[in-house]
Amino acid sequence: MSQNETKTANFETISFEDALRELETIVTSLERGDVSLDDAIKAFERGTQLKAHCQARLEEARMKVEQIKLPADGAVPTETTPFASGEG
Repeated sequence: MSQNETKTANFETISFEDALRELETIVTSLERGDVSLDDAIKAFERGTQLKAHCQARLEEARMKVEQIKLPADGAVPTETTPFASGEG
């Protein structure tokens, strides 16, 4: 498995919270400037991927929330409409 395939597979299993935590670590390290230029470039590339992953997960969550059917009487929702992301 190539390095790119490993990174792609990693995004299929990484949680939003873990991705955000890793992104915060990368940003902190880049802001401090305590990495070499090559490492900074790799970190920036990884950070860009993590940012895109987090944005996609947030958008998916937003769409799911929008699909919740609220009963007319304001009671707790009893059903949802499945979200079709159009991916696949």
